This record gives sequence, C-alpha cells and structure tokens, in this order.
Amino acid sequence: MKKKCVAMMLIAMMTASLAGCGSSGDGSGKSVKLDPDHPVSLNIWHYYNGAQQAMFDTLVKEFNASEGKDKGIYVEGYSQGSVSDLEEDVNSSLNGEVGAEELPDIFSSYSDTAYAVQQQDKLADLSQYFTEDELSKYVDSYIQEGYFNQDSALYLFPVAKSTEITMINKTDWEPFAEATGSTVDELATTEGIAEVAQRYYEWTDAQTPDVPDDGKAFYGRDSMSNYFVIGMKQMGKDIFEVKDGKVTFNTDKDLIRRLWDNYYVPYMKGYFASLGKFRSDDVKTGDVLAYTGSTSSAVYFPETVETDDGSYPIDYIACNAPVMEGGENVEVQQGAGMAVTKSDEEHEYAASVFLKWFTQKEQNLRFVCESSYMPVLKEANSVEALDSVIKDNNIEINQKVYDCFKNEMEDFDKTTFYTPKTFENSYGARKILDYSLSDKAKADKEALDAAIAGGESKEDALAQYLTDENFESWYQEFCDGLNAAVANS
Repeated sequence: MKKKCVAMMLIAMMTASLAGCGSSGDGSGKSVKLDPDHPVSLNIWHYYNGAQQAMFDTLVKEFNASEGKDKGIYVEGYSQGSVSDLEEDVNSSLNGEVGAEELPDIFSSYSDTAYAVQQQDKLADLSQYFTEDELSKYVDSYIQEGYFNQDSALYLFPVAKSTEITMINKTDWEPFAEATGSTVDELATTEGIAEVAQRYYEWTDAQTPDVPDDGKAFYGRDSMSNYFVIGMKQMGKDIFEVKDGKVTFNTDKDLIRRLWDNYYVPYMKGYFASLGKFRSDDVKTGDVLAYTGSTSSAVYFPETVETDDGSYPIDYIACNAPVMEGGENVEVQQGAGMAVTKSDEEHEYAASVFLKWFTQKEQNLRFVCESSYMPVLKEANSVEALDSVIKDNNIEINQKVYDCFKNEMEDFDKTTFYTPKTFENSYGARKILDYSLSDKAKADKEALDAAIAGGESKEDALAQYLTDENFESWYQEFCDGLNAAVANS
C-alpha cells in the first residue's frame, strides 16, 4: 500500500509539472501554462515610425484581443525613435547607466547589438520554444542569422528583412537608351553598370560640344559595406570569415582590385557620384540617373527632379541589384530582428508566442506592406500571397513598394540571401568597408577637380590617380584599418 501511494504521488507530481511547462499539444515546442485572468505583460522597444508604427500598433492590439487574451499575454510597444536612438537606449540599459530603464522583454536589434547583449548573457535562447518544423518554415538564412555561437541557441528572431535594389529615373533613361542602344539588362552586372555609366557620361558630354568634360554621372550606391560584403561573396569569398566569434579577413587582393576598378575608377572619371546624404537625394537633384540601395528606400525615390532650371516629374524602373560579372546570384540580407531578454519562462514563452503570431503570413505581409521590407516565412514570399493579403485586407500599397516586392519575389527561389556572421566589434569593421574607399574616392575627386580648374588637363590629372601604386597604397590602409578595428575591440 505504501508503494502504491508513493507511485500515485509521483504520477500526480509529474502531471502537474507537465501542465506547467513542457511540450504543447499542437507541436509548438516548449510551452508554459499562463493564466488568462492574470496575463503576462510584455514591453517591446522598436524603432518603427509613421505608417509602419501605426500598423505595428494595430497588429499588437489585434494580438492582445485574440491570441494574447486567450493565452494570457498582453503586449505594449514603444518606439524609441531612430535605430541609433534604440541602440543607445539598449546600451544604456545594458551598462546600468544612471536614469536608464531596464531592458524590455523584447527589442528590435541588428545582429551586432544583439551579439553584444548576448555576450553578457542577457538574451533568451528562443530555440527551445520552437520546433524544428516551425523554424523550417522561415527563410533559412533569416533564421541562421540569429545563431551567434556554435551552441545551437537562437538569440535573434527575424520579423522583416530587406535587400538591395537598383532604381532608375525612367523618364531620363529612355532618351539616352534610345540614342545609344543601352538596355536595362546591361545593369544586371557591376561591370555593366560601369560601362553604361561611361556611355551616359559621354552622351551627355556630347550635348554641349563647346564645353569639354561636362558629362553627367549616371550612378551611385548607398551602402559601400554591402558593396564589399556582397561583391566578395558573389566572387566566392566571405570577406568576414567568422568561427567561434573570431574573425579572419579575406582580403584577396585581386578580388578587392575588381571592386576598386568598378567603383573608384568610374567615380574618378565622373561616371559615378555621391553628393547628398542618400543617392535618392542625388536622383532628385538630377546628379545621377540610377542608384543601388535598400529596398526600404524605394518609397523615397523622388517623384520629380529639381534643378536650378526648374523641376519636372519622373517615372521609375526597379530592377535587381547588380552581380559581379561571372559571380553567383547573391543579394544582401539586412534589417533588424527581435531579441528577447533573458528572464523567466513565463515571459520568454509569452514573447515566443507573440513572435510566432506576428510573423505568420497574413500579419507579417500586412506589416511589411507599409515598407519595402520582405516577409520572413517562405510561403509569404510570393506575389500570389502578397496579392491575396492586399485584396483581402483592402490595403492601399505604395506602387513603388509593390514593384520592389514583385521584383524580389519573382526571383526569390533563384536568389541566395547573405549576411556575415557577427563578431566582436563587427560594427567597427563594417565602418571600414563603408568609408575607406568612398572617402578616398570623394577626396581624390575633389583634388582632381581642383587640379582641372587650375588648368591641368583631365587626362593628365587622372593619370596621377589611376595607377597601381595608388591602389596598393589604399589597399594597405584598408587592410590595416580592418585589423585595427578588431584589435581595438
């Protein structure tokens, strides 16, 4: 009888334990029993503003009134301003600065910020709340970005992603294309863009035969770090090779020279330009005809060109970002995910429930329609899924945003999306990629223009810059800068 009582007590204890924490009946991974009468409250810090914030707030309210109410979860979102404002607030909380709030339950984060938080053991491992089947439904590379170490722990969850696209001023492109036989297909490669840019410079220069060397720049690009990271990956190399949080720089001189030849050289010759804060600003002022930038920038592509001579309306063309000639079809993967602060099982589980709900096809597509971000589920990345959600919810989507979606979704299965693994001071290393070559090109172009204004011929002035010695000098500074960025971490 004693043995029977003990056995019954053990069974009762195990049953109670399973009711509180364990595997859910629907295969959703580890679950925690919550009390709908006493819901768990979750605070989310994000950087959404405008229409994107309005849609996020709408979805949060819907969650609270449905799944959240049923399971005992209540979510509140707080915009911290810009991405940099949010990162500053997270770092202040992490460092325990006077007046700083505690880390929220969930916060939007890029991988380098999330990595720094995780290194202080402040992030929850979300993998325990998802089954392998659930995770397999998300775009593989989006999920892989959240694994920082070799421990199979998932620290950053994708909610929306962006890539790059090339936007063209169609109105001014058409007369040039008709006169020179140029085609949009030529812009599919980095080398093709440089060739078309030279042709455009020469064509515009010929419009004023009495004024020499006054051709116009054709192209610019926003992110130079993407140019290096993706350009190298297209050519078969990871410029940042990361293992166990340690980085090795793959700065193959021949491949870096190709990147130099297809940016610095056309920039110096006046075929490329970068004048405003963003290249869409340069399209608006008529200083360039096309640019490569984030899909999320498409909404800012100007409606008009405004010059000293007046303004006129323009149309646009959206096409894929270029690939290095002969390279693989790799596009950048960017955009913040959501990190969950390490706390107790109730809050961590509740956070996973919200993230699952928020990233389901309909909710996620409704959210990303307010920007040019891409949804994160595989099944959501199709034009059919997009059109269905737009129709069912009467969404008035910006046409430029829609065209970006359509352009990316049509080639989604043929594209490899890539972002390098994060490492200590990866932010500093990316800044070297962002500014090393672009700053040199700007400074050298200003010096070149000053020399020409002083009476030196363009040919003679250019000859001083387009040399092997100039490349070698910059290349050494570039490599030294990357090493110093990591050494100073």
